[in-house]
Amino acid sequence: MRIVIVAESFLPHMNGVTHSLLQVIAHLRRRGDDVLVVAPTSSWLEDTAPATVEGYPVCRLPSIPLRGYPNVRVAAGTVARIRRVLASFRPDVVHVASPFILGWRAVQAAQQLGLPTVSVYQTEVPAYAARYGAPWLQELLWQRVDSIHNASTLTLAPSSFAMEQLRSRGIRVHLWRRGVDTTRFHPDKHDADWRASVAPHGERIIGYVGRLAAEKQVADLAVLSSLPGTRLVVVGSGPLKEELQAKLPGAHFAGFQTGEELARRVASFDLFVHPGESETFCQTIQEAMASGVPVVAVGRGGPLDLVDPSRTGWIYRPGNLDELREYVRDLTGDDAKRRALGEAAHRSVQGRTWPVLCEQLVDYYRLAVRVKRRELNLEARGVLGFLAG
Repeated sequence: MRIVIVAESFLPHMNGVTHSLLQVIAHLRRRGDDVLVVAPTSSWLEDTAPATVEGYPVCRLPSIPLRGYPNVRVAAGTVARIRRVLASFRPDVVHVASPFILGWRAVQAAQQLGLPTVSVYQTEVPAYAARYGAPWLQELLWQRVDSIHNASTLTLAPSSFAMEQLRSRGIRVHLWRRGVDTTRFHPDKHDADWRASVAPHGERIIGYVGRLAAEKQVADLAVLSSLPGTRLVVVGSGPLKEELQAKLPGAHFAGFQTGEELARRVASFDLFVHPGESETFCQTIQEAMASGVPVVAVGRGGPLDLVDPSRTGWIYRPGNLDELREYVRDLTGDDAKRRALGEAAHRSVQGRTWPVLCEQLVDYYRLAVRVKRRELNLEARGVLGFLAG
Protein backbone atom coordinates (compact mmCIF):
# COMPACT_ATOMS: atom_id res chain seq x y z
CA MET A 1 0.00 0.00 0.00
CA ARG A 2 0.93 3.67 -0.32
CA ILE A 3 0.29 5.47 2.97
CA VAL A 4 0.67 9.08 4.08
CA ILE A 5 1.00 9.47 7.86
CA VAL A 6 0.14 12.94 9.14
CA ALA A 7 1.40 13.61 12.67
CA GLU A 8 0.56 16.59 14.89
CA SER A 9 3.89 15.96 16.67
CA PHE A 10 6.83 13.82 15.67
CA LEU A 11 10.56 13.36 16.17
CA PRO A 12 12.58 14.74 17.83
CA HIS A 13 9.67 15.31 20.27
CA MET A 14 8.94 11.97 21.96
CA ASN A 15 5.51 11.24 23.41
CA GLY A 16 2.90 8.51 23.18
CA VAL A 17 1.84 9.53 19.67
CA THR A 18 5.40 9.57 18.34
CA HIS A 19 6.20 6.24 20.01
CA SER A 20 3.23 4.46 18.45
CA LEU A 21 3.93 5.99 15.02
CA LEU A 22 7.51 4.74 15.08
CA GLN A 23 6.21 1.23 15.76
CA VAL A 24 3.70 1.53 12.90
CA ILE A 25 6.31 2.89 10.48
CA ALA A 26 8.75 0.07 11.33
CA HIS A 27 5.99 -2.47 10.68
CA LEU A 28 5.11 -0.91 7.33
CA ARG A 29 8.78 -1.03 6.36
CA ARG A 30 8.87 -4.77 7.15
CA ARG A 31 5.78 -5.23 4.98
CA GLY A 32 7.35 -3.32 2.08
CA ASP A 33 4.73 -0.56 1.93
CA ASP A 34 5.48 2.95 0.61
CA VAL A 35 5.13 5.67 3.25
CA LEU A 36 5.41 9.45 3.46
CA VAL A 37 5.34 11.16 6.87
CA VAL A 38 4.01 14.73 7.13
CA ALA A 39 4.91 16.54 10.36
CA PRO A 40 5.82 19.96 11.79
CA THR A 41 9.38 21.25 11.79
CA SER A 42 11.16 21.09 15.15
CA SER A 43 12.37 24.69 15.05
CA TRP A 44 12.10 27.89 13.01
CA LEU A 45 15.88 28.34 12.96
CA GLU A 46 17.45 24.90 13.17
CA ASP A 47 15.55 21.78 12.26
CA THR A 48 17.36 18.92 14.00
CA ALA A 49 14.61 16.44 13.20
CA PRO A 50 15.46 13.50 10.91
CA ALA A 51 14.70 13.86 7.20
CA THR A 52 13.87 10.16 6.97
CA VAL A 53 12.53 7.47 9.30
CA GLU A 54 13.03 3.78 8.46
CA GLY A 55 14.16 5.03 5.05
CA TYR A 56 10.88 6.86 4.44
CA PRO A 57 10.90 10.61 3.71
CA VAL A 58 9.51 13.09 6.25
CA CYS A 59 7.86 16.15 4.74
CA ARG A 60 8.27 19.01 7.23
CA LEU A 61 5.83 21.92 7.40
CA PRO A 62 6.69 25.27 9.07
CA SER A 63 5.59 25.42 12.71
CA ILE A 64 5.47 27.60 15.78
CA PRO A 65 6.01 26.51 19.41
CA LEU A 66 3.01 25.94 21.66
CA ARG A 67 2.90 28.65 24.32
CA GLY A 68 4.25 27.35 27.62
CA TYR A 69 5.44 24.12 26.00
CA PRO A 70 8.13 25.09 23.44
CA ASN A 71 9.03 21.50 22.52
CA VAL A 72 5.54 21.01 21.07
CA ARG A 73 5.22 22.52 17.59
CA VAL A 74 2.00 23.58 15.82
CA ALA A 75 2.22 23.19 12.03
CA ALA A 76 1.26 26.18 9.90
CA GLY A 77 0.64 24.44 6.56
CA THR A 78 -2.58 25.30 4.70
CA VAL A 79 -5.15 22.83 3.36
CA ALA A 80 -3.98 23.70 -0.17
CA ARG A 81 -0.36 22.92 0.66
CA ILE A 82 -1.25 19.58 2.23
CA ARG A 83 -3.49 18.79 -0.74
CA ARG A 84 -0.51 19.31 -3.06
CA VAL A 85 1.61 16.95 -0.92
CA LEU A 86 -1.08 14.27 -1.00
CA ALA A 87 -1.73 14.68 -4.71
CA SER A 88 1.98 14.33 -5.47
CA PHE A 89 2.39 11.13 -3.42
CA ARG A 90 -0.95 9.61 -4.51
CA PRO A 91 -1.57 7.45 -1.40
CA ASP A 92 -4.09 4.67 -1.06
CA VAL A 93 -4.95 5.92 2.43
CA VAL A 94 -4.12 8.81 4.77
CA HIS A 95 -3.38 7.93 8.42
CA VAL A 96 -4.03 10.98 10.62
CA ALA A 97 -2.44 10.59 14.05
CA SER A 98 -4.04 12.40 16.99
CA PRO A 99 -5.55 15.03 14.66
CA PHE A 100 -6.37 18.54 15.77
CA ILE A 101 -4.78 21.36 13.74
CA LEU A 102 -2.53 19.84 11.08
CA GLY A 103 -4.67 16.71 11.13
CA TRP A 104 -7.87 18.67 10.49
CA ARG A 105 -6.29 20.28 7.44
CA ALA A 106 -5.14 16.87 6.24
CA VAL A 107 -8.64 15.41 6.58
CA GLN A 108 -10.07 18.32 4.55
CA ALA A 109 -7.36 17.96 1.89
CA ALA A 110 -7.96 14.22 1.61
CA GLN A 111 -11.72 14.81 1.29
CA GLN A 112 -11.14 17.20 -1.59
CA LEU A 113 -9.04 14.56 -3.35
CA GLY A 114 -11.42 11.69 -2.63
CA LEU A 115 -8.85 9.87 -0.47
CA PRO A 116 -9.81 7.64 2.49
CA THR A 117 -8.68 8.78 5.94
CA VAL A 118 -8.07 6.76 9.10
CA SER A 119 -8.06 9.20 12.02
CA VAL A 120 -6.67 7.92 15.31
CA TYR A 121 -8.14 9.59 18.41
CA GLN A 122 -5.21 9.51 20.77
CA THR A 123 -5.26 12.74 22.80
CA GLU A 124 -8.19 14.13 24.80
CA VAL A 125 -7.38 17.73 23.88
CA PRO A 126 -10.67 19.21 25.25
CA ALA A 127 -9.81 17.95 28.75
CA TYR A 128 -6.64 20.03 28.69
CA ALA A 129 -8.65 23.26 28.63
CA ALA A 130 -9.47 23.23 32.35
CA ARG A 131 -5.94 22.08 33.26
CA TYR A 132 -4.52 25.08 31.44
CA GLY A 133 -6.97 27.60 32.92
CA ALA A 134 -9.45 27.88 30.06
CA PRO A 135 -12.47 25.66 30.90
CA TRP A 136 -14.74 27.78 28.69
CA LEU A 137 -12.88 26.42 25.63
CA GLN A 138 -13.78 22.80 26.32
CA GLU A 139 -16.95 22.63 24.24
CA LEU A 140 -15.35 24.54 21.35
CA LEU A 141 -12.51 22.04 21.35
CA TRP A 142 -14.98 19.16 21.35
CA GLN A 143 -16.67 20.72 18.32
CA ARG A 144 -13.34 20.56 16.49
CA VAL A 145 -12.98 16.89 17.47
CA ASP A 146 -16.51 16.26 16.15
CA SER A 147 -15.69 17.93 12.83
CA ILE A 148 -12.49 15.97 12.32
CA HIS A 149 -13.88 12.54 13.06
CA ASN A 150 -17.23 12.98 11.34
CA ALA A 151 -15.30 13.94 8.19
CA SER A 152 -12.93 10.95 8.45
CA THR A 153 -13.57 7.67 6.67
CA LEU A 154 -12.74 5.68 9.82
CA THR A 155 -12.03 6.72 13.39
CA LEU A 156 -9.98 4.51 15.70
CA ALA A 157 -9.80 4.86 19.49
CA PRO A 158 -7.52 2.98 21.91
CA SER A 159 -9.85 2.21 24.85
CA SER A 160 -13.46 1.54 25.75
CA PHE A 161 -13.60 4.87 27.62
CA ALA A 162 -12.42 6.78 24.55
CA MET A 163 -14.87 4.90 22.34
CA GLU A 164 -17.78 5.81 24.58
CA GLN A 165 -16.67 9.45 24.63
CA LEU A 166 -16.83 9.61 20.85
CA ARG A 167 -20.00 7.54 20.51
CA SER A 168 -21.77 9.88 22.95
CA ARG A 169 -21.08 12.65 20.43
CA GLY A 170 -22.45 10.64 17.51
CA ILE A 171 -19.09 9.58 16.09
CA ARG A 172 -18.71 6.07 14.68
CA VAL A 173 -15.56 4.51 16.06
CA HIS A 174 -13.54 1.28 16.00
CA LEU A 175 -11.21 -0.08 18.69
CA TRP A 176 -7.47 -0.09 18.01
CA ARG A 177 -5.35 -0.63 21.11
CA ARG A 178 -1.58 -0.15 21.49
CA GLY A 179 1.08 -2.80 21.50
CA VAL A 180 3.93 -3.17 23.97
CA ASP A 181 7.50 -4.33 23.46
CA THR A 182 7.56 -7.34 25.80
CA THR A 183 11.22 -8.00 25.01
CA ARG A 184 12.45 -4.56 25.99
CA PHE A 185 10.08 -4.20 28.95
CA HIS A 186 10.67 -7.31 31.02
CA PRO A 187 11.26 -8.18 34.70
CA ASP A 188 14.77 -9.34 33.82
CA LYS A 189 15.75 -5.70 33.28
CA HIS A 190 15.69 -5.15 37.06
CA ASP A 191 18.77 -3.07 37.99
CA ALA A 192 19.92 -3.61 41.58
CA ASP A 193 22.75 -1.06 41.31
CA TRP A 194 20.43 1.72 40.18
CA ARG A 195 17.96 0.84 42.94
CA ALA A 196 20.70 1.11 45.53
CA SER A 197 21.66 4.54 44.19
CA VAL A 198 18.18 6.04 44.63
CA ALA A 199 16.92 3.95 47.56
CA PRO A 200 20.08 3.25 49.59
CA HIS A 201 18.16 2.17 52.71
CA GLY A 202 16.05 -0.42 50.93
CA GLU A 203 13.03 1.86 50.44
CA ARG A 204 10.20 0.63 48.24
CA ILE A 205 10.37 2.60 44.96
CA ILE A 206 7.14 4.19 43.73
CA GLY A 207 7.66 5.13 40.07
CA TYR A 208 6.02 7.55 37.65
CA VAL A 209 6.91 7.89 33.95
CA GLY A 210 5.52 10.63 31.75
CA ARG A 211 5.54 14.30 30.80
CA LEU A 212 5.81 16.83 33.58
CA ALA A 213 2.83 18.87 32.41
CA ALA A 214 -0.45 20.05 33.91
CA GLU A 215 -2.61 17.34 32.31
CA LYS A 216 -0.56 14.58 33.95
CA GLN A 217 -1.45 15.76 37.50
CA VAL A 218 1.93 14.68 38.87
CA ALA A 219 1.50 17.07 41.81
CA ASP A 220 -1.18 14.69 43.14
CA LEU A 221 1.67 12.36 44.10
CA ALA A 222 2.55 14.70 46.96
CA VAL A 223 0.00 12.71 48.98
CA LEU A 224 2.52 9.84 48.99
CA SER A 225 5.40 11.87 50.42
CA SER A 226 4.90 10.83 54.04
CA LEU A 227 4.58 7.08 53.43
CA PRO A 228 7.33 5.45 55.53
CA GLY A 229 9.95 3.30 53.83
CA THR A 230 9.21 4.55 50.31
CA ARG A 231 10.93 6.71 47.67
CA LEU A 232 9.10 8.39 44.80
CA VAL A 233 10.98 8.37 41.48
CA VAL A 234 9.78 10.63 38.67
CA VAL A 235 10.99 9.82 35.15
CA GLY A 236 10.28 12.42 32.49
CA SER A 237 10.66 16.06 31.54
CA GLY A 238 8.38 18.97 30.79
CA PRO A 239 7.47 22.57 31.59
CA LEU A 240 6.49 21.88 35.23
CA LYS A 241 9.77 20.26 36.25
CA GLU A 242 10.93 23.01 38.62
CA GLU A 243 7.46 23.48 40.11
CA LEU A 244 7.14 19.75 40.76
CA GLN A 245 10.60 19.53 42.30
CA ALA A 246 9.42 22.13 44.81
CA LYS A 247 6.15 20.29 45.50
CA LEU A 248 7.81 16.87 45.73
CA PRO A 249 11.05 17.66 47.61
CA GLY A 250 11.66 14.06 48.65
CA ALA A 251 11.33 12.64 45.15
CA HIS A 252 14.17 11.62 42.87
CA PHE A 253 13.81 13.24 39.43
CA ALA A 254 15.51 10.96 36.92
CA GLY A 255 14.93 13.12 33.83
CA PHE A 256 13.83 11.96 30.40
CA GLN A 257 14.73 8.32 29.68
CA THR A 258 14.24 6.11 26.67
CA GLY A 259 15.29 2.74 25.28
CA GLU A 260 17.13 0.33 27.55
CA GLU A 261 17.69 2.98 30.23
CA LEU A 262 13.93 3.46 30.56
CA ALA A 263 13.35 -0.30 30.59
CA ARG A 264 15.82 -0.73 33.47
CA ARG A 265 14.25 2.07 35.48
CA VAL A 266 10.72 0.71 35.09
CA ALA A 267 11.68 -2.90 35.88
CA SER A 268 13.39 -1.63 39.05
CA PHE A 269 10.24 0.00 40.45
CA ASP A 270 8.28 -1.77 43.17
CA LEU A 271 5.08 -0.02 42.16
CA PHE A 272 3.96 2.18 39.26
CA VAL A 273 1.56 5.10 39.77
CA HIS A 274 -0.35 7.14 37.22
CA PRO A 275 -2.55 10.06 38.37
CA GLY A 276 -3.48 11.72 35.03
CA GLU A 277 -7.20 11.69 34.27
CA SER A 278 -6.91 12.61 30.57
CA GLU A 279 -5.32 9.45 29.15
CA THR A 280 -7.05 7.84 26.20
CA PHE A 281 -4.81 4.79 26.67
CA CYS A 282 -1.61 5.20 28.80
CA GLN A 283 1.22 3.27 27.22
CA THR A 284 3.46 3.64 30.28
CA ILE A 285 1.06 1.47 32.29
CA GLN A 286 1.45 -1.36 29.76
CA GLU A 287 5.23 -0.99 29.91
CA ALA A 288 5.20 -1.21 33.70
CA MET A 289 2.99 -4.30 33.59
CA ALA A 290 5.24 -5.96 31.01
CA SER A 291 8.10 -5.26 33.44
CA GLY A 292 6.30 -7.17 36.20
CA VAL A 293 5.35 -4.05 38.16
CA PRO A 294 1.83 -3.65 39.64
CA VAL A 295 0.00 -0.39 38.98
CA VAL A 296 -2.09 2.09 40.97
CA ALA A 297 -3.88 4.40 38.53
CA VAL A 298 -6.76 6.84 38.44
CA GLY A 299 -10.10 5.36 37.40
CA ARG A 300 -10.73 7.35 34.24
CA GLY A 301 -9.75 6.85 30.62
CA GLY A 302 -7.42 4.18 29.31
CA PRO A 303 -6.30 2.78 32.70
CA LEU A 304 -9.79 1.35 33.20
CA ASP A 305 -9.06 -1.18 30.43
CA LEU A 306 -5.50 -1.90 31.48
CA VAL A 307 -5.60 -2.40 35.26
CA ASP A 308 -7.58 -5.29 36.71
CA PRO A 309 -8.31 -4.25 40.34
CA SER A 310 -6.96 -6.63 42.99
CA ARG A 311 -5.28 -8.76 40.28
CA THR A 312 -2.76 -6.52 38.48
CA GLY A 313 -3.05 -3.39 40.64
CA TRP A 314 -5.61 -0.93 41.91
CA ILE A 315 -7.86 1.78 40.45
CA TYR A 316 -8.76 4.79 42.61
CA ARG A 317 -11.65 7.17 42.10
CA PRO A 318 -10.77 10.44 40.31
CA GLY A 319 -9.92 13.12 42.85
CA ASN A 320 -9.82 10.69 45.78
CA LEU A 321 -6.18 11.08 46.78
CA ASP A 322 -6.73 9.40 50.13
CA GLU A 323 -7.69 6.29 48.18
CA LEU A 324 -4.56 6.65 46.04
CA ARG A 325 -2.43 6.81 49.18
CA GLU A 326 -4.15 3.83 50.78
CA TYR A 327 -3.71 1.59 47.73
CA VAL A 328 -0.03 2.54 47.49
CA ARG A 329 0.43 1.93 51.21
CA ASP A 330 -1.25 -1.45 50.87
CA LEU A 331 1.10 -2.64 48.13
CA THR A 332 4.35 -1.12 49.36
CA GLY A 333 3.71 -2.71 52.75
CA ASP A 334 2.96 -6.24 51.53
CA ASP A 335 5.81 -7.84 49.58
CA ALA A 336 3.95 -11.07 48.81
CA LYS A 337 0.85 -9.30 47.48
CA ARG A 338 2.95 -6.88 45.44
CA ARG A 339 4.91 -9.72 43.83
CA ALA A 340 1.72 -11.65 43.04
CA LEU A 341 0.11 -8.63 41.37
CA GLY A 342 3.32 -7.90 39.47
CA GLU A 343 3.47 -11.45 38.10
CA ALA A 344 -0.20 -11.25 37.06
CA ALA A 345 0.45 -7.88 35.41
CA HIS A 346 3.33 -9.36 33.41
CA ARG A 347 1.18 -12.28 32.22
CA SER A 348 -1.73 -10.01 31.29
CA VAL A 349 0.14 -8.12 28.53
CA GLN A 350 1.75 -11.11 26.78
CA GLY A 351 0.36 -11.29 23.24
CA ARG A 352 -0.19 -7.52 22.98
CA THR A 353 2.81 -7.19 20.68
CA TRP A 354 3.22 -4.35 18.20
CA PRO A 355 3.32 -6.60 15.10
CA VAL A 356 -0.12 -8.00 15.99
CA LEU A 357 -1.60 -4.55 16.62
CA CYS A 358 0.04 -3.01 13.54
CA GLU A 359 -1.32 -5.71 11.26
CA GLN A 360 -4.77 -4.97 12.67
CA LEU A 361 -4.17 -1.33 11.71
CA VAL A 362 -3.36 -2.39 8.14
CA ASP A 363 -6.70 -4.22 8.06
CA TYR A 364 -8.34 -0.92 9.04
CA TYR A 365 -6.49 0.78 6.17
CA ARG A 366 -7.98 -1.77 3.78
CA LEU A 367 -11.43 -1.27 5.27
CA ALA A 368 -11.15 2.51 4.84
CA VAL A 369 -10.25 2.05 1.17
CA ARG A 370 -13.34 -0.12 0.63
CA VAL A 371 -15.64 2.26 2.54
CA LYS A 372 -14.38 5.28 0.59
CA ARG A 373 -14.78 3.48 -2.70
CA ARG A 374 -18.42 2.73 -1.85
CA GLU A 375 -18.99 6.35 -0.83
CA LEU A 376 -17.55 7.65 -4.10
CA ASN A 377 -19.64 5.16 -6.13
CA LEU A 378 -22.80 6.29 -4.33
CA GLU A 379 -21.94 9.93 -4.94
CA ALA A 380 -21.29 9.21 -8.62
CA ARG A 381 -24.63 7.42 -8.96
CA GLY A 382 -26.36 10.32 -7.29
CA VAL A 383 -24.84 12.80 -9.71
CA LEU A 384 -25.72 10.64 -12.71
CA GLY A 385 -29.27 10.25 -11.39
CA PHE A 386 -29.60 14.00 -10.94
CA LEU A 387 -28.31 14.66 -14.50
CA ALA A 388 -30.61 11.99 -15.94
CA GLY A 389 -33.58 13.51 -14.14
